Order: sequence, then structure tokens, then C-alpha cells
Amino acid sequence: MVPSEENQLVPKEVESAAEEPRVLCIIQDTTNSKTVNERVTLNVPASTPLKKLFEDVASKVGYVNGTFDLVWGNGDNVTDMTPIDQNSDKTILDAGFEPGKKNFLHLTDKDGEQPHIMQEESGTTEDSAQDRFIGPLPREGSVGCTNDYVSQSYSYSSVLSKSETGYVGLVNQAMTCYLNSLLQTLFMTPEFRNALYKWEFEESEEDPVTSIPYQLQRLFVLLQTSKKRAIETTDVTRSFGWDSSEAWQQHDVQELCRVMFDALEQKWKQTEQADLINQLYQGKLKDYVRCLECGYEGWRIDTYLDIPLVIRPYGSNQAFASVEEALHAFIQPEILDGPNQYFCERCKKKCDARKGLRFLHFPYLLTLQLKRFDFDYTTMHRIKLNDRMTFPEELDMSIFIDVEDEKSPQTESCTDSGAENEGSCHSDQMSNDFSNDDGVDEGICLESNSAAERIAKVGSEKNSLLYELFSVMVHSGSAAGGHYYACIKSFSDDQWYSFNDQHVSKITQEDIKKTYGGSSGSRGYYSSAFASSTNAYMLIYRLKDPARNAKFLESHEYPDHIKQLVQKERELEEQEKRQREIERNTCKIKLFCMHPTKQIMMENKLEVHKDRTLKEAVGIAYKLMDLEEAVPLDCCRLVKYDEFHDYLERSYEGEEDTPMGLLLGGVKSTYMFDLLLETRRPDQIFQCYKPGEVMVKVHVVDLKTESVAPPISVRAYLNQTVSEFKQLISKATHLPAETMRVVLERCYNDLRLLTVSSKTLKAEGFFRSNKVFIESSESLDRHVAYTDSHLWKLLDRHANTIRLYVSLPEQSPGSQFRRSIYQKPSGDLGNLDEACERVKGPAGNMKSVEAILEESTEKLKSLSLQQQQQEGDNGDSSKSTEASDFENIESPSNEIDSSASVENRELENQIQISDPENLQSEERSDSDVNNDRSTSSVDSDILSSSHSSDTLCNVDNAPIPLANGLDSHSITSSRRSKANQGKKETWDTAEEDSGTDSEYDESGKSRGETQYMYFKSEPYTADEGSGEGQKWLMVHVDKRITLSAFKQQLEPFVGVPSSHFKVFRVYASNQEFESVRLNETLSSFSDDNKITIRLGRALKKGEYRVKVYQLLVNEPEPCKFLLDAVFAKGMTVRQSKEELLPQLREQCGLDLTIDRFRLRKKTWKNPGTVFLDYHIYEEDINISSNWEVFLEILDGVEKMKSMSQLAVLSRRWRPSEMKLDSFQEVVLESSSVEELKEKLSELSGIPLENIEFAKGRGTFPCDISVLEIHQDLDWNPKVSTLNVWPLYICDDGAVIFYRDKTEELMELTDEQRNELMKKESSRLQKTGHRVTYSPRKEKALKIYLDGAPNKDLTQD
Repeated sequence: MVPSEENQLVPKEVESAAEEPRVLCIIQDTTNSKTVNERVTLNVPASTPLKKLFEDVASKVGYVNGTFDLVWGNGDNVTDMTPIDQNSDKTILDAGFEPGKKNFLHLTDKDGEQPHIMQEESGTTEDSAQDRFIGPLPREGSVGCTNDYVSQSYSYSSVLSKSETGYVGLVNQAMTCYLNSLLQTLFMTPEFRNALYKWEFEESEEDPVTSIPYQLQRLFVLLQTSKKRAIETTDVTRSFGWDSSEAWQQHDVQELCRVMFDALEQKWKQTEQADLINQLYQGKLKDYVRCLECGYEGWRIDTYLDIPLVIRPYGSNQAFASVEEALHAFIQPEILDGPNQYFCERCKKKCDARKGLRFLHFPYLLTLQLKRFDFDYTTMHRIKLNDRMTFPEELDMSIFIDVEDEKSPQTESCTDSGAENEGSCHSDQMSNDFSNDDGVDEGICLESNSAAERIAKVGSEKNSLLYELFSVMVHSGSAAGGHYYACIKSFSDDQWYSFNDQHVSKITQEDIKKTYGGSSGSRGYYSSAFASSTNAYMLIYRLKDPARNAKFLESHEYPDHIKQLVQKERELEEQEKRQREIERNTCKIKLFCMHPTKQIMMENKLEVHKDRTLKEAVGIAYKLMDLEEAVPLDCCRLVKYDEFHDYLERSYEGEEDTPMGLLLGGVKSTYMFDLLLETRRPDQIFQCYKPGEVMVKVHVVDLKTESVAPPISVRAYLNQTVSEFKQLISKATHLPAETMRVVLERCYNDLRLLTVSSKTLKAEGFFRSNKVFIESSESLDRHVAYTDSHLWKLLDRHANTIRLYVSLPEQSPGSQFRRSIYQKPSGDLGNLDEACERVKGPAGNMKSVEAILEESTEKLKSLSLQQQQQEGDNGDSSKSTEASDFENIESPSNEIDSSASVENRELENQIQISDPENLQSEERSDSDVNNDRSTSSVDSDILSSSHSSDTLCNVDNAPIPLANGLDSHSITSSRRSKANQGKKETWDTAEEDSGTDSEYDESGKSRGETQYMYFKSEPYTADEGSGEGQKWLMVHVDKRITLSAFKQQLEPFVGVPSSHFKVFRVYASNQEFESVRLNETLSSFSDDNKITIRLGRALKKGEYRVKVYQLLVNEPEPCKFLLDAVFAKGMTVRQSKEELLPQLREQCGLDLTIDRFRLRKKTWKNPGTVFLDYHIYEEDINISSNWEVFLEILDGVEKMKSMSQLAVLSRRWRPSEMKLDSFQEVVLESSSVEELKEKLSELSGIPLENIEFAKGRGTFPCDISVLEIHQDLDWNPKVSTLNVWPLYICDDGAVIFYRDKTEELMELTDEQRNELMKKESSRLQKTGHRVTYSPRKEKALKIYLDGAPNKDLTQD
């Protein structure tokens, strides 16, 4: 790119200095909120004077030089606010600019005034180097360009001023570059623009919003008169009936052209422009077939709006070199011979014939589409052909017009595939000037006089068929996507321009040649599937005819309605400009206010003109925050505020009449501070906040009551010493400074004692807003090491304590006795307050909560021991209910006097340690959402969420005495393969796969034993709607406590051991997720989180919760949930079936024997591997959390005896009846196709040689329409085994359809077919099982004439 003379930025004396270092300057305009995110880049020689740099920046951004400042910037952070001297003659190198690096500059207001916008001039067509590029992105590496525009998004200057070419660009809404290219081409077509201007919109007859011609008129007027660099196309697309989602759909520009022309023809019916599209763009051709024996010719006349030209013939490696070659190929005839012979009406037999196309008439505006998009059948991808194809600036079409005698064989004809495949040439079967018979256009033998007339007419046209190129629509990218832009020649000055969305620039004929395409190296056919290149896609030529070639209408030639429209649009643009000026001078800043009565911090955005005074701004903020009823206006003021640090930076005393622009430092898009509307009571006075002060929130600590008081705000200076700071606090708190200990919380849980009195606050780490704790007692605690002191422990606890709201299980008659270990003998729940008390006093009949817990723990130990003994004696231990666990247990709280004095219960001692050998194990779940399944009835071992899958972890490493007598130690291995049999120390063993940490370490001691934890609880009344009878606790707890210890602390309030209840964390929308990792702390919890406690037995180590579904292969819904069960590691499949029998009988009403059903793998809804009775979980069958299994009831004896067998589900298709039989299982001894066919033949009675089969597709039951099954499935695959491609049947459960190949398909009438189609559609829709491959469909391009896209919702 070579810049124009007046824009030349290279000093004359160094113009030829190719080796001179260059300086990259990146300028950010901070004066306007619209432009702060844009960057302007200048790449200038190092010898450029500063004065020249300012001139270049002014020219680039559209400001008047001298009305703005440039200051140094470092990315987004200003480091030096001193403006650069714009009158200096120093070079930028001497001024500190660094070559080879990015030099960031901020463009700022000068003396508080906004920069003045340079007066725009429209109509200029001078060459501009800054916008000179033709591709989707600016060209790189151009020699001599000193101001390369490198921003990929258009600069804010594009909003302010028109391109120096004089033309206006179009804004790309998202992916509307194809639309922009076509609109600019139509705008630059004089005949189309003039005709559009002559059409007059009648507002009384149509809504202007939905009128496509009217919106095009408006767009063209704006393109001609606007002073902007680019304008929006949203009004045009809205008239198409498009919504915002259409902007994200990229379409083909040729398709858009055809659809838009159709829409315009519909809108222009019964107007002067009704036939405009046909007059300008429509041509005619003849589609003929000529018998080579008798010369009889059948033909029809087709019309076309564009001619599709093949880039590369099918199957060829060589592309056509030029458009002329492609046009010759378009009319090249083909011979119909052999099986393709043509039935001649005259010969009454099939004969060899010549088929082809002949051009009869070319349009005034000739559109050629280069078919660069194709489909590669090898890779099954759409591809783009980037081959080189030249096109002339002037194209002589006379050689392609048909002038030969109709009686002679035609030699210049072509296959019709080129036209019809593209959908561009369409048959109108219309009467035309070239036929004597208006009613018949097929099978007409032309008479000689008709041919003579036609030849004479065409001969006269041949002399005037010279076309000149004026528009090239270019596609850059691949078949997967890309970018369109247009290269258009102006008929006003014969200059070529690149219209690339919002950018318009001059280009040359050489740039046009670069769009021919072409790629380096030898390439095979379809080798460029994902190649990306830039090349011409559509060419538009205009006939060179001085009599018809029009010029653009001058402004004085406009019709009156266009003159009015021009005036209207100018006024709207001026109004927009004035509004933009107001926006440019409006300060927008965050405003906060602590409401004086509601005591909540409110937030809003304050918008105030920069010339408004502070007093006026207070009035605006006062109304904005709606304080009229709360506080008088004179009790409010605005102060500088930092919301992030909650810091009041300064107040503005005596500056009530100062303009806000000066107070805030000018109009900016973002401010580094906020404003606070501060309020006071009428009897108070405002405190003065000086710059440089820091805010300190002081909390007074009382060691005796172990309390931390609410904060007192104190303002201090960073240069104050700690000693001076103590004196300041002493005045504010009336505490002695001599014994004062000051602890600074620098960040979360970083508590630092300030011991060096001479150190400044800045050195101690104080910042804008700080929090300190002070203590001034004369206790001995002052002399203890800080980290061992009572003060440190209290503050450490304070920093880590959170408040939680715990919902306890609801009281129900069925569960009262189960909680009796913590209840009175009467069976009542007891007073919850009693459990929350610490009972003090000399009375001998009162016990502390700690004593209660000790007794409760002893009871829990004995209960645990009883349970273990029962499990050892009872073979059906896993079937025992929780009721048996809690019967007849005496309450340890029966000695508590209910009249005892009440205090909040506090536990600050060491966590109670339970005997690990007798303590019940912890539980786990995989944190699925609890579906609020009833927890009041606990007759089952399993009280869990609908998808919980819990694993049992024992408290020690001893093997679990399971009901089946097996040891629990086993490893995971595959059902079909034991490749990892020797690897017993794997990561997915039951201990580690369980996802739950043990509560105890190897020595059996509680891991939290040595930690000092805090737990304090009190009854809490929840909000309405939480349920009647629901009991709540408000708990203050140290969040470093483990979940295990937390559950132990909750035991007295729940009424059961911690191993028999679960903790669910309640999130937004009342979603509940189970907390399961007992060794994790509560650190993820925060203040005011809610917790729900639900009853449910914990699993033991090596146990897994399993969801059992029934498999019903011949039912509409083949997958039915039955129950939750518990399977243990080391258990055999037969033992798990024995455990299931009573549960199936009691819960599901299924009275089965152990040999009447099988278990099999479940993968989503697909049945899989059949589990054999001797298989062992974790050894032969991988079992894990969230495991699901199918239960299948057998019709007879189990046929699956060995892992080598294969069970498939077969279904017969009867084409003569158009129906499918029920599923039948076939058990194979091997994967042989021959054996499958033999078994199917035995099952159905079909002779072996007539059996054909196909594998079902998709998810079980692989439903498919009976109208499609016969031809859509891959019948009778050529394989000998089932475990190879394309079958890949390697596991049980595959679906096989089979048929008798001699059975004929039923012939259906249209009525029968429609009826069957409705039934099948309804059936498949109900089952929802039809799964077919469906690639992402491209959304069809439509223009809705009534602006209503919802009129055809059934189509994609």
C-alpha cells in the first residue's frame, strides 16, 4: 500500500531509508465510553517529530489537532500523567519512544475539555493508505506504509467520519458479510438504484418496518448521504422477518441474491417495477434433445438469473483455466446412447440423441456463479475448490449465442446438470418469441422459417454482446465457513473499490487478479477439503450499450419522495450526533448509598453532565436513590468511595459549585473509584475525609466474655507510627493505650500482632481499608507467646467460625421410638432447648450436656456392638430394618430436670473419641440431588436420594464379616477379561474408589483429636413455609471441623448415631446435595448456609448402593425402576439374587424363585453382559458408585452358562405384512455368522439360505419405522464373524433384525401408506427411541414477506 501525498507520514529526507528503525505506537482514546476499548495503531519511523506524531494521530482519529493530549500509558494502567509536549521538535526516539516495542499512549482531554471533532467532508474520493486493503483483514508487509491500520474491529473513528473514498461501509451484525456484499453491489448498480428510487412507498398501505423496498431505499439513501464510516443493516434484516439469531447464520451470497429477488418481485407486483428483476437479470436458454437418426428435436425454454459455472469437471484433476472455458463446457452437448438412449417420438423407438443447452438471450446484467463448493464422497465432507480461474474485464458473449440452423446437428450444447443442480436455471415452460406454438414447448420440430427468423434476430444481437465486469464477490475461507466481501467498479470514475463490511478502500486491477484463486503444489482431486483461500465466487457483468447504460441520478433528479427521505435521514443523523455529543459529555459512575432506614447498601449508576455542579449532582443522586421519604436533602452529600475496599477516600467540602467534570477528572468510560451518597441525622455533622487517610475498622475484644464487639470506624494516616495509632484508638474507644494489644488482619486468617511501636502503619501493611482487633486488659495473657495466647485462640476461632442453619428430621410416630436414646421415657421428642443447654449450678440432680453426651456415646457403643453381634448370627443381616437397631434402648437423658436453668450450649473441649472397633462406619454418596423421598418411614435399610450410591467404609482395615461369609478383600477386574488380575494395588480398589475418607487414622484415633474446635448451637425458628413441626438449629461452628466430627456433635439433636443420618447441603432453588467425605472440613460452607439432616443407614466398607431396573424387552417402555439394593464386594451374583428375593416380594410384588431371573449389565437403556451366578463382584464384575443393573425375568431355564456364550435379541421383520414380531433371545456358542443364521432358521422355520439379518441401530430397542426398515438397514453384511466391522457385536444384548429374502414387500396404496406413516410416527414419537444420525442442518435462508417468521414453524 502506498499512501497518498497529503497523508504521507514518512519525512522526505528519510523516505528511502529502508533500514531506519520504526516505532509502534498504540493509542487508546479514554475521552469517550464508546471508544475506550478500541486501539489505533501507528507504525512510524523513529525520526518522526513529536509535532508530526500529533498531526498523524489527529488525522487518524478524526480530532482537531491541539484539542487533545497524549500521555504515556502501560497497557491499561497510566504510569505518568504528564502530557507529551505536542509542540516539541524532538523526535519520538529522543522523547523516550522505544523501537521494536509496543509504546502505549492514552489520548485524554486537554484542560478538561473534550477533543473537537474534525469537520467531515463527504464525497472525497482521494486515495487513502490507511484503509487500503481488499481482504478480510488488512494486508501485511506493504512497503512504505506508515500508518497501517491493524485493528480487526473498526475504530471509533469509523463511527465519526466517512472513509476518504467517499463511500460508506456496512456494519457486520455477526455473520452478515454475505448480505453486505450483495447490498453494496446493488447500490453500485445504477439501473437498480435508480429504479428503486423511482418506486414510492405508500405508508397507508404497508408497514414501513416490514417493507423490503422501502428499507432498501432508506439504506441506499444513507449509503449516499451519511457522514458515518459505516451504517447498520438491522432495519433491512428486520424487514426480511429475521430476528437476531439470523445474524449468526452464514449463508451463500448467490442463494441470498435469488431469494431477495423473489421477495422484491412479490413486493413489486402491480407496480412500475414489477418486471425490473427480469428486465435486468433474466436470460433465456433452450434445453433440447435431438435425435441423431431423424433430426427430430424436443425442447423447452428455460429462464435463468445467473449461470453456474463448474470449476473442475467431475472426476478430473484439471480445472478450467478461465470463465470462457467454463462457458464452452456449459453448452457442450452430451450423447445419449446405450442404456441412456432417448425415445424419439418421430422414430417411435429408442435412438441415440444429443442433449444440451443453447443460450438464446443474455440479460443486461450477467451474473456468473463460480461453483467453488463441492462434496467429497471419499471423506464425506463439503469442500471448497480453490483452483485458479481467470475472468476478463470485458467478456464477449456473442460466441456463445445460438445462430446455427436448427436442421443441422448442434455441436455446442451441454449437460443440464450444471444448471439444474445449482437451482439457478429454472423452467418456466412459458410462451416465448422463439416458438410458433405458445401452448406446446416439448417435442416441437422447428420449421425452417422459424429458424430463419430466430437467426436474424440473434445475428443482430451478436454485434452488441460485449460485457464489462463491475462486481466481484469474493469468498475467503473454506467450505466450513469464511468471509465475503465485494470488489466493485464505480461507473462514475471507473475506479475499483473494496467494500469489506465497514471498510471501503481503493484497489487496483492487480488486486482483482489476486481473486482468480490458485494453490501451490500438485493436488489430487478433492484434496483441498479444509484448505482456506481467497477467490472470486460471483461475477457480475454489465452489457456495454451506450443507449442503455445509465448513470446515477443526481440529487436534483431525485423524485420528491426521495428528496423528503434524504432530508428526514439527515435530520435523524444530526439528532443522533447531538445525542452522541451529550453522551460524550456525560459522566457515568457507580453510586452507592446505605439507606438510613432500611440499613441496606443500595447501588445504582449516576449519570450527570460534566458541567453540572456537585450540588446539582447531589440532588440527582438523592432522587435516584429514592430518599425523599427517608432523609432531607440537606442531610446528604456525595463523597469519593472505593466499594471494593469499603473505603471513603475523600469528601468535597467547599466544592458544591464545582463542575462534576473537574471533580471526577473528566468524562471517562470507567472510573477507578465510586461515589457514595452519605446521609446523616439532622443533629449530626458530617466528618471531613481527607485524601491520604486510611480507614480502620476497630473491633474490641473482651477475653472474659470471649466476645468480639462490632466495629468502630477510625481514620488514620499511613505515616503514623503504631504508638500514635494506639493513642488514636484509645481516644475513640476510651481504653488505655499502655496495655493495648493491636492485631491487624491483613488478609483472611492472617492475624498479625503489632509489636514494634516505632513502625509506621504503611510498613505494617495497612492499606485503604483495614480491620484490627484490640484488647487492653491487664491479664497475664499479655505475657504469653502470641500464638499460645488466649487472644490469638479467640481471634483464630472468630475468623473461622461460620453460622449454619440445620433442619432436623421431622418427628413421626413411626420413628419416635428409634430416637429414644436421646428422649424421655414417655416417648416425646423432649424439649429441644434441653439438648442445647449447658446446665450449671450446685444442684446434684442436674447434668451438663457433656455428661449427657458421654452417656449417649456409651449407649451408641453398646448399640453398635449389638448390631455387629446380630450381623454375625443372622445370615440375612442386610435385610434387617432400622427399627430393630433402635428398639428398647433406654434414654440417657431421663435424669435431666426440665426445670433447669437454660444457657446456650457451648462445646470448646476436645472432640469425644469413640472406640473405633465398635463405632458405626461412616457413609458416603456421590452427591446427587435428593429428591425428597420420604424419610419418616424407615422400614428399609436404604433411605437415600434417588441416585445415591453409597460405599461402605469400615473404621479399620479388618475384613468385613458379610452375610455370605465371604471376605471383603477383592479387586476390580473385567467381566470378559482378567488382564489386570495380578494388579491388586490399583487406584480403583474399593477403599479408594469409595470416594470417602476414613474418619480414623491407622492407629484408630480420631484425626481431629488434637484440633481445638468450636461448636455452639441454639434452637431457631425458621421462616414460614418450612413445614409444620420442623425443628431447626442455629449452629456456630469452626469451619475447620471435619464432617465426621460435625455429625458427632449433631447426634444428640438428631436422636440417632451419626452413622444413621446424612447431611445434605441446601443450595439455591432448594436443591440438596449430600456431603459425604467425612474427613473433609466445612471450609466450603459459608455463613447462613442451610443444612438438611435425613435419616438413612450408612453403608459398610466394601458395600455399594445399586439401583435395580426390570428389563421388559417387549414392552413399550422396556426399562422400569424396581428398588434400591445393597451389593457387597466379594459377594457372588447368586448371593445378591438371594438378597433381592424378599425385597422384590415385599416392595415390588414379584414372587420369584432364584432361577427364574437373571441380572445383567445396564448401560443407560441398553441391556449388556449377562451376569452368571458364580461371578464375584469386584473380581469378575466391576462395581462402582452410581451403579445400575437390569433384572430380567426368564421364560424358562437359564441358557447362559459360560462367559464364551453370546446372547443376542432377535426380531423378525415380515415385509409382506409390514410388521415386526416380538423379541426372542438367541444364545450363541461362538461369534459365527453361520451359527446365528442357523439359530434364526431353527427359530423361524425360514430356510437357512434365505435368512438375511441386520444389526439394529441406536439405543435399545432400536426402533425403526416399518416403512424404512426394509431398505434403510444394512442387510446381510458380508462378514463371517459378528465381532468385526460393520457389526462389532462383542457383548450380550445386541439387537438383530432378520427376514426371509424371498418374501416380497407389501405394495401399499397412497392411502395405506399415509395411514401407516401416521401410525408409525405416533408410535416412534411416544417411545422416543428412534436414534438416527443427523448432522447439524444449516438453517434455510428465508425472507418473510409479512415480517412473520413464525408462519412456518414446521420447517427447519
